[in-house]
Parts: sequence; structure tokens; C-alpha cells
Amino acid sequence: MTQIDRESLPKNLQELRESGWHSRSVKQEIQANLALALSEDETLFPGIVGYQDTVIPEISIALLAGHDLLFLGEKGQAKSRLMRSLVRFLDPFIPYLDIPGTPFHEDPFAPLSRVAQDFLNTHDPSETPIAWWPREERYAERLAPGTKFADVIGEIDPSKLVSGVSMSTEEALHFGLIPRMHRGIFAMNELPELDELVQVGLFNILEERDVQIRGYPVKFDLDLLVLFSANPATYNRSGKVIPQLKDRIGALVQTHYPKERDLGIEIMLSESGLDLEGTHPVKIPYFMLEIIEQISIEARKSKYVDQQSGVSARLTIANFRTMVSSARQRGITLGENPAVPRISDLGHLYTSALGKLELDLMGTHQMSERQVLDSLIAESIQTVFQEYVERHGLDEISEIFSKGVSVEVGDMLPSSAYAERLSRVPQAWEKAFEVNAGEDEATRASCVEFVLAGLYSLDRISRSQHHGRVTYTWE
Repeated sequence: MTQIDRESLPKNLQELRESGWHSRSVKQEIQANLALALSEDETLFPGIVGYQDTVIPEISIALLAGHDLLFLGEKGQAKSRLMRSLVRFLDPFIPYLDIPGTPFHEDPFAPLSRVAQDFLNTHDPSETPIAWWPREERYAERLAPGTKFADVIGEIDPSKLVSGVSMSTEEALHFGLIPRMHRGIFAMNELPELDELVQVGLFNILEERDVQIRGYPVKFDLDLLVLFSANPATYNRSGKVIPQLKDRIGALVQTHYPKERDLGIEIMLSESGLDLEGTHPVKIPYFMLEIIEQISIEARKSKYVDQQSGVSARLTIANFRTMVSSARQRGITLGENPAVPRISDLGHLYTSALGKLELDLMGTHQMSERQVLDSLIAESIQTVFQEYVERHGLDEISEIFSKGVSVEVGDMLPSSAYAERLSRVPQAWEKAFEVNAGEDEATRASCVEFVLAGLYSLDRISRSQHHGRVTYTWE
């Protein structure tokens, strides 16, 4: 969108009129800017992956229809990010009356408050100052739990009553966040957790676009795009959201987790914020990325995990950071450059995963979080390893372990220790892992651990653990 020099914008009402600027509602503004972006084939939501053919078209249609929106989905499905992204479809700046006493960013041509209206009636347009509100400040968000009516709608201000102001006038009111976002976007996260009294207030704003505080209706033609987010488990539960409010929300957009593992990996890499280069670089075999993402996939279908709560993409991102950091610590300590993550680095995922997995306590399964995570990791290794076996065979790879070889692994074991036991790398390894397993000791160690853990998952070899070290032996 075109860059605008803020200093060149009109400074008073007369200059604004002469500039040809005209009023339009927030929704009209968004519709026009979205239509322009669509016509120029812009990326509508930069950084959002996996929604191009599902969620994003639904959002576009809802905005063009002028609807208020509800984003319905489990945690970690980018609902809040999508809501915040809508700011880009606002104008870079809009003018407002820069006068004291009004609680709003008043439209210079259609002011709401009596203070602003009186000012316009008593001042020349050349003496009426105009300021410009940037789009980044025209978005406000609130988390429903603990939110009170006064926070988002408003309350009668006792100090103003003491000064003699009538309770039935707008001067007696202290406005909450929603009226103050007049001409902007307001988002309420976790709608079903919102107090019923506040829901009634929101219903009134959606229906009539006015404010009612303690039975005193103050007629304001509030101009807002209102957004909500909710989890399906609570939103669909009877009594959590009043029917009248549900009925007034114009569009429901259903979000989802990545439908393909590669998309999940793309999200993980883009959202982790990690620099894999630098003084202590980390090189990651693709199978390690697949295993990290597969852990979340397995959790989303596990009978031990509460599926109503969902498994956030933040679990994947946190696990990825932990794996990389474990490898980097080894690289720094042992002087291995670059460091290469291994299966043994997954032993540290307790720190990033515990607390993000909510167990299904209503079931009959009596497993601790650690046991559940161990099970998910084992299932993920088996799933990914079997895919490699199907694609590449790996008979030649497993054959090297069938001759009485005993291999000890560990996250702080030097990569050279693996090379001492496995001096010969089968030619098949070079094409099996999208890395050359023979090019350096650290990469070879990672491939060795993957094969060992995979063979163990298929009950082809045995495993014993002692003081943080794991030994694999051919049975």
C-alpha cells in the first residue's frame, strides 16, 4: 500500500475539506483496501501458512460482506494473529478532531460527542485542529476471563456526579475500551469465558451500535469492526454464549491445524525465531524436523491427551527450540561445528512439552505427562522411520548392526565416538536422509541414532539405559 508522509497531511478542518477527504466507515475502509489488494494479487496475510485455500478465502468473503467475525478453533491455530493482521486493511492514517474533552477519535465530519459538536459550532474550520490516527493504534484486544463491564463498555464516573453532572448525560460516563475504539477494530479473545452481563452489552453494540450503562442509554453511532475468538469445545457448549449474541455475529471462520506435516515444519521454522547460523551454527537433518512435527501430530490424536483442549503449534515450536539448543550446547562444549541434532537431544523435551500437554483425566488411562510424552516421541520416531524404510529400503543400513555391534549414544557423547564403532557408512545412507551421512562425524552420529531408534521402535534391536546413556544391542 502507498506510503504517506504524515507531515504533509492537513492540519486543520479547512485544509481537510480542501483535500477532498471524505468519511467512510471502518468496514467500508477495509472493503476498499481488501479489494485493492485482491485486484493486485497481493499476499493478504504474510507469514500465515496452510490457510491459503481454506481460512483466508472465508475471511475475505466475510470482510467484503461487512460482517463482524468469530474465529473458531483450538489453541495455537493463529486466531489472534489473523485478527491482528486485519489492521493492514485499514488506511495508513485517518483524521480526527484534536480537541480536549472528547473520549473518541472523532470523525471531523461526523463527531459523536457533545463536546466535539459544540466545538465545531463555535470555532472556524481554520481554527479546528486535525490530527492523524495511525492504523497500528486502531486495534484493541481483550482476553475475556476477568473482563468486567466497566473495562470494555463503561461506567458512571462518581467524581463527575459529585461535580453536579446529571447521571443521565454522557458527561457522567467513563467509557470503556470498545467505545474508545470508535473507528477502529476491537477483538475479544475466548468469548465463551466472558461474563454474561458483558455479553449483553456486546449484543447491544452489535445490534444497535450504541452504549447502555446502568440503564442509561447513550445513543452513539459507534463505528467498529468487532472480532471474536473461541474454542469449539466451549463455544458449542449450551449456555456459554447467549443466543442473541451468537445470532448477531455475521460470520464464523473455522481454523485448523496444518493438514500436511511439511506445512507444520514450515510454520515451525518461520515462527521459531532461531538463527541457525552465527558463531555456533546448527545443521538439522530433515528427519529430525519431521519427528518434532510428528510429535504434535501424534498428540492431536492420542487417547491420553485432552483433544477438546487441543495441542498448540507452540508445542512444536518450543520442542524445536529445545532440540536445537541441546545440539548447540553439545557443539559449544565439544567443539563440534556445526552441531547436528540427534534423537538423544529429544530427551530434553520434558522442559518444553510438559505443561503444554493436557491429559485426558476423565479416561481410564493412568499415565504421567512424562510417560505420555515418551510414548508420543516413540510413536513419532517409528512413523517417520517406517516412511524412510518404505522409500529407501535400509536393509543395507540395518545390516551393519546385525553383526553383534553394540552402540552407546547420548546427547553429550562426542560424534567421534560413533565413528569409532561405525567406520563404514553404507552407500544407501547417502541418499536416504537428504543429508550425506558420511560427510562428517556429527551428521553420521545423527543418522546412526535415527536408525538405532527406528530399529528399536520396530523391535529389531534391544535398548538399555544407564546414567543418561543409551546402549543399543542386536538381539
